[in-house]
Amino acid sequence: MSTESISDRREHIRSVSVTAMSALLGVGAALASTTWVGTTAEAAQNTQALAFVLGAILLQYVVINAAGIYGDEFGAKHYLFVAFMTFSLWFVTWGILLTAEVTG
Repeated sequence: MSTESISDRREHIRSVSVTAMSALLGVGAALASTTWVGTTAEAAQNTQALAFVLGAILLQYVVINAAGIYGDEFGAKHYLFVAFMTFSLWFVTWGILLTAEVTG
């Protein structure tokens, strides 16, 4: 019974770590996109901003694999989760920053 609670706790900490890293790097990529392309109406159409979110996603894959957070069980589902979370947080944050500057 005690080994199940330890492994459950370890799994929970691992999941929270990956989710937090995805969220923080998504917001960081949005801030970098805003700094690089600006916050004008033309900046919203600039595709260079996507480079930051793609870089953040790739950076996470490298960090997760190097740190051995998941070991050998890091599969397609995990890659998709990291990409989705990072892109979602980037999209929402960058959209808020663009909207606030264009209308303000």
